[in-house]
Order: sequence, then C-alpha cells, then structure tokens
Amino acid sequence: MAHNPSLLSLSLSLVLLFHGCLTRSESQSQQFQNECQINSLDTIKPATRVRSEAGETEWWNPNSQQLKCAGVSVLRYTVQPDGLVLPSFSNAPQLVYVVQGRGIQGTVMPGCPETFQDSQQSQQGQSHRFQDKHQKVRSLREGDVFAIPAGVVHWCYNDGDQPLITVNLLDTSNSANQLDNNPRKFHLAGNPGEEQRQLRKLQQQQQQGSRSEREHEEGDDEDEDNLIIWSRRSPLHSCSNLLCGMDPQLLAQALNVDINLIKKLRDVKGNMGTIVRVKDGLQVVRPPRMEHEEREERERESQHGSRGRSDDNGLEETFCSMRIKENIADPERADIFNPQAGRITTLNSFNLPILKFLRLSAERGVLYNKAGLIPQWSMNAHRIFYMLRGRARLQVVNQNGDTVFDGYLERGQLLTVPQNFAFVKRAGSEGAEWICFFTNDNATNTPLAGRVSALRAIPDEVLAASYDISREEARRVKYGNQDTFFFTSSSSERREDA
Repeated sequence: MAHNPSLLSLSLSLVLLFHGCLTRSESQSQQFQNECQINSLDTIKPATRVRSEAGETEWWNPNSQQLKCAGVSVLRYTVQPDGLVLPSFSNAPQLVYVVQGRGIQGTVMPGCPETFQDSQQSQQGQSHRFQDKHQKVRSLREGDVFAIPAGVVHWCYNDGDQPLITVNLLDTSNSANQLDNNPRKFHLAGNPGEEQRQLRKLQQQQQQGSRSEREHEEGDDEDEDNLIIWSRRSPLHSCSNLLCGMDPQLLAQALNVDINLIKKLRDVKGNMGTIVRVKDGLQVVRPPRMEHEEREERERESQHGSRGRSDDNGLEETFCSMRIKENIADPERADIFNPQAGRITTLNSFNLPILKFLRLSAERGVLYNKAGLIPQWSMNAHRIFYMLRGRARLQVVNQNGDTVFDGYLERGQLLTVPQNFAFVKRAGSEGAEWICFFTNDNATNTPLAGRVSALRAIPDEVLAASYDISREEARRVKYGNQDTFFFTSSSSERREDA
C-alpha cells in the first residue's frame, strides 16, 4: 500500500504541534504550586515599553508573583495604521484579544497547503503575472480572540485608520514549552534585540533582588519611573533575528537564491524594531471582509462535528482548516445576560475547538452601573483579568480567609485570581468591561450565591448548623438572590446615590 508523503508530513506536523499542549507536565505543576503562596495581590501595569517604527510593544513583568503563579506572561501591542508586526513565533501557546481597531492576520500552520492565491491573469503580447500563493489570511476586529499554538509563525497588519491594540497571553507553563518558563519570541525579520534585552534585564533583576516586585507592579499613570522605555532613536543595534545567526552561504543554498539576496534579507535597516511601516499599504490576497464569514465557518465546523469522527478524511480537514478566531464582543453572543446588571460571553473548547489543544479559554464581561458578579471561584484554572473600560472593585480571598486584594481594577491593568481563590466584583458608576483569560480550555466556576450556587445546593439544616442560624435564616441565605450570576444595587443604595 502506497503512502502519501504529504499526508505523512502533515501527520507528523500535527503530532509535534499539539502533543505538548494536551497536558501540563508533573514537574511544571509542582514548580508553579510553589509560586502560589500568595498573601497579597496588586493590580499590575506593563514594566517595559519598546517603541518600533510603527508601534510599540509592552510587557508585563513575567517575574511578577501572580503571573508566575498562573504560569503565564502578558504583552500588549499597539500598531499604528499601515504598521506590520513582523513574522515571529513563541515558545508557548497564545490567546490574543483585539482591544481596539481592525486589521489582518496570518498564521502559518506547518505542513498545510497554500489555499490563497492570485487569479492568474495574462494579456496577448504580455507575459504572465507571477501567481502568489500563501496560507489563509484572516480579518481582525475589536472583540476578536484568536489562538496561536506554540512554535507557529504569525504576523499582523493594521489596515484601519486608528491604532490596533491587542493583549497577548502566553501560557509559558504549558508543556508545549520545553524550554524554561521565560517568555521567548523568535523573530524571522526585524530587530528584536532591545525587547529581548529588556526581558532579560527584568529576569536578572528578579534573580539579584536589585528591585522589589512592588516597584514594577505599582505606580501612577503619570509616573513612569518603573517603566523601562526604549525608542528606535536609541543607538543602533546589530541584527538579532533568526536569519542573522545563520551562515549566508547555507541560507542561499537552502532557499536556492543568490547570495546578494541573502545579504539583503539580513540587512536590518536602522532601528525599526519589530513593527514596521509598510509604504503604500500591504496588498495581499484575501477575501472581502465579511462578519458572516465567521458564522459560516462555525456552521461548517458544527456540521463536520455532527457527522462524528468515523468519516474524518483525516488531518487536512481537522487541522489545516481549523478555526482559530472567534468574536466575543457582540452582545448577541452573550451566554449570560441580565438587562439590569450586564452580560458574560465565554469562549472555550466547545465553541472554538482548537482551545482543547492549547488548554486555554477566555471570557468577556460587561457590568452596568454598580452591578456586580456574585462571589465565586474557579475550580480548575487561574484567571487573568484585563480591564478594557471603566473600573471595578474586586475582593480576593485565599484559603486562610485572608483578603489578599481589596481595591479597584482600572483600564489597562491586570490582576490574576489564582485557582480556587474566591472573589467578588462590582462595577463603578461608569460600569466595567473586561477580558479574562483562563489556564484551562473549559474553565469551571462555582458561584457562592444565586440559583445554581454552592449554598443553594446545601440543605437548609446543614447551613443552619454550619453558621449557627435558624432554618428560616438559612432559607433566606439560600433563596435571597434568584439570579444566576449577577447582583444589583439595593434600593437603599440607589436612594443614597441619588
């Protein structure tokens, strides 16, 4: 029986790509358990900012205790119009949320075919135009979440008229990362040297104890003493992408091109960084921007899933055409909704199957004026909050009953709530919107109050005995809040505010 070489290659690529993402290794789990001895939490802001020609890259301190506990790193891109985030890959799976703007994005899945190509055109007396082929290009808009496996090359371009802002979470504790737990981005082009140096500097400061964690995590919006800033106007640095470390002759042979072209590839002009401006805009093959395209992809995926696994043609259908993007900002997509309180939209491996391999998920939440989320905890995941708009007060409680955080989460700030730590959240008068990343593809929350809560499921006599209250009082505790997920301001509070 003859073997199909392309299918074998694709099979191997799939196994290598996703094998490590299925479980977290035992040694890593033990290591990160030791990082979660948390007695106090603080909201955190970016610790470094590196400016490129057409944007900037900001990293939160990966050595922050709460990020080390969650086993993740976080960065934020701000890309100016016509800015291109140069191709790169990382040592960890990523979930990316589009905070603002629009653009296009490419993800290079190894072993998959080039399904996008120019239409071949020719005219009598003229030579044929070269026909470009490449893998799928996807449109991006505010509210999109897209998933990127470890080691997969990706790029992004701002084709809008306002800055494109994304928040990227890297799951460095995922066993797909066989290196250490420091975030690493490998660039195919550009000059990432300063960004890498600043990350190394943060790691060295942590090891040497030359700076306390609080110096990186606290600070005013106006005070940037703790923010390490580098501009492309800084002194020139040598080339530091992957091609720069390879022998030009070997590259020329591998690509089957002239050595002079290799020199051009390795010639990094100035300090443009990793986000460059594209003159005259970027012209690539892509279909018209249509929001219903996402719905069609979901329908095809659902139909494929309903047929069962028995008639899979195999990998090209399930891997190469796998959806990696979903929009969770549309109010119509809300999974939980209360017209007086707010809404929650979840994204997990059930509605975006690739997350099963990455072991990550996300949630977008909106709270209206002074509404709140009932006290709850995550059974099987750390959660990392990033505030999009407004502000909210959070209280976080550990296993000792200690309040490890009681404060406000402001726009642009991060806060990690470790697994099983209980929290309650209430919006300010202007409301609150956030994105939350989970370190499990199907994060499960246990509410403390409301219709499907832990207290509601306990017999009233058990509650009465546990809290030394009457059965009538126990029933009031159980049935006082008939909502599933929210609570709203009491009438007395509303009168006081008025």
